[in-house]
Amino acid sequence: MYINELFRKFACGISAGMGSPWAFVCAVCLVVIWALTGPYFDFADGWQLVINTGTTIVTFLMVFLLQNAQIRDAKALNIKLDELLRAIEGARTGLVNLDGLSDEELDRLLQELKRLGKSEGVRPVEKVPDSPGRAAAVDRQSERSTSGDHPLKAD
Repeated sequence: MYINELFRKFACGISAGMGSPWAFVCAVCLVVIWALTGPYFDFADGWQLVINTGTTIVTFLMVFLLQNAQIRDAKALNIKLDELLRAIEGARTGLVNLDGLSDEELDRLLQELKRLGKSEGVRPVEKVPDSPGRAAAVDRQSERSTSGDHPLKAD
């Protein structure tokens, strides 16, 4: 378990750092420096190989770190949602641990929840472009969501 904890700490630290604005600024600076050195190296194959190899290696390693961060975030979110389902009286606790269901089962459940929502007068949220009317659309949706009925309550 030591390697798992070590990797978790490393992945979280690197993910946080690489997702910062400073990491982006540093990456842009490296690309600019690389581009400015092109004439000095006569835009040689070796000059191009430096940026290609560097970006390939960084991308390859970041895939693993980002996947680890995404899995951890999904687990944490699912735990929080499961706890909410458990704590809400009348909620269908059978909705806990849905990650073991097949895609078809998840699609059926989604359609059932949409049908229940529609029968209770909940309309799907429509995408509204950024405009003065957007606030009114958001307000209408929040009124529907605070009407007191919970779409996941058992019948």
